Amino acid sequence: MFSRGFAEPPGWVIFLATDSNPRSPQEPTLATILPVRHQPDLPQDRLIITDQPGDDAMDVDVLIVGGGPAGLATAIELARLVAQGDALGEVSIGVLEKAGSLGEHNLSGAVVNPLAFRELFPDMKDSDFPFRQEVTHEAVYYLTEHRALRIPTPPTMHNKGLYSASICEIVRWLGEQAEGLGVDLFAGFPADGLFVEGDRVTGVRTVPTGLDRDGAPGPNFEDPAELKAKVVVLAEGTRGPLGQAYRSWQGIGSANPQLFALGVKEVWQVKIPLTEVVHTMGWPLTKGAFGGSWMYPYGPDQISLGLVVGLDYRQGNVDVHEMLQRMKSHPLFRKHFEGGELLEWGAKTIPEGGYYALPERCSGNGIVMVGDTAGFVDVPSLKGIHYAVQSGIYAARAIYQALKADDLSAERLAAYDRMVDQSYIVEDLRRTRNIRLAFKDGFLVGAAKAGLMTLTGGRVPGKRIAMEADAEAPKTAQAAVPFKADNVLIFSKVDAVFKSGNATRDDIPGHLIIGEDVSGEVADFYAAMCPAGVYERSGDELRVSPPNCVDCKATDVLGPRWTPREGGSGPTYRLM
Repeated sequence: MFSRGFAEPPGWVIFLATDSNPRSPQEPTLATILPVRHQPDLPQDRLIITDQPGDDAMDVDVLIVGGGPAGLATAIELARLVAQGDALGEVSIGVLEKAGSLGEHNLSGAVVNPLAFRELFPDMKDSDFPFRQEVTHEAVYYLTEHRALRIPTPPTMHNKGLYSASICEIVRWLGEQAEGLGVDLFAGFPADGLFVEGDRVTGVRTVPTGLDRDGAPGPNFEDPAELKAKVVVLAEGTRGPLGQAYRSWQGIGSANPQLFALGVKEVWQVKIPLTEVVHTMGWPLTKGAFGGSWMYPYGPDQISLGLVVGLDYRQGNVDVHEMLQRMKSHPLFRKHFEGGELLEWGAKTIPEGGYYALPERCSGNGIVMVGDTAGFVDVPSLKGIHYAVQSGIYAARAIYQALKADDLSAERLAAYDRMVDQSYIVEDLRRTRNIRLAFKDGFLVGAAKAGLMTLTGGRVPGKRIAMEADAEAPKTAQAAVPFKADNVLIFSKVDAVFKSGNATRDDIPGHLIIGEDVSGEVADFYAAMCPAGVYERSGDELRVSPPNCVDCKATDVLGPRWTPREGGSGPTYRLM
């Protein structure tokens, strides 16, 4: 743990644990921000509801919260098992999705491993899946500000034979498959809380609609819906509030806290096709920050571009959106985007903690957690989608057997954990268990350690590398780097949010819980961190514009808490 933060002139980051490296009293110091000091607690009393659903509550056998790959895979596999069996009769399966339509809140790279799709749809070929194109060539570069040095592709990052894809298109296609099997899809219904009785989850309450800015019912007000279920599947994605609340309520820990990264992405219409999958390391990341960029071909005339930065960075002025904008001026990228058109922009957090951040269990009485909610992402290979789908398949199989036994207890649903633990999901994460954690000491040292870990299958160093939570990593307060948009290649946050298709009405109630003692320096930190321009410093105070939010959840990791808001709010991604 860091007990004190010191600062060099801007551009430097110092990692010191004690006073063993004293500094000259003449050297200037900058303020140190410890995000956790300014972060409010999770609103547990709102998210865990001990009252029971009313008499008019809807009854569903299996209720899935989240219409992404993990949730829809659960629904599809379960519906198929029910249809093929003869022991259960009719089983009602419902999927709640907070976006107005399926796919509108999904964002990923993505280069997809088709392994889990082949298992979910054994009668289909790869060409039947909604992928853009097969990866035939790839390259990895180390960047300086003006140059690109091609380096050997790390073993964990080989993608030949996999597929570039739009996660939005995948989700919409999965939704069609689910509906064809009789699954009920409820888009525009965010879950606001879990009903519990004892230690059993019994259902879900949704968010009311039509509230005005002060939280009073407006002319289009509708009460929240209440749904009862034999089992609830949490497939909320990254930083889902119900998943956080359930783990906290049940005291479900992990060896290390979950780490997160923020990814900012754009999709461009281009004139010259991109013929290979590209990944980069180095610039524009600042010293001490972990991450990298990608550029994927989306067919002959579109490119997916993105930058991911770990939120355990140490400089308080890190701005991932602005980093991505500057990156497009680099010769490696500029030649592809000049003369093109920005079609869509978005942002999302990604769980990066890996094996040691997995929950002690992902099931309980009347509940299972799948996909990003459980942290099934392998950062060294940049993969998570097929793990999400596979976890949904396992959840469905465990739930099906539990329904047949008429026993949805923790003991029965623990079969899901056993399936995951014995699968390639945990095997892959264990093999790379310390690679992301190795980079806490910087890129060059981390790269050397990661290479050794890869060669030994994770056996070196042979023990867990302890990590602090992102919000416990001190940040050095620093001034923002001057930035100017040209609205041709480089875009401001306001213009970027417009390209996300943000559908939030201006008079919606605030959904962000702000902590106390937010100084001007902390306000600057929030303003830099948020890619959507939700936060800005006004004098020495924080000004918040909740309608700008695109639900990336970055501030939920490092600052103000994100809570569910009216259905259909946020981005309306189509190409991500």
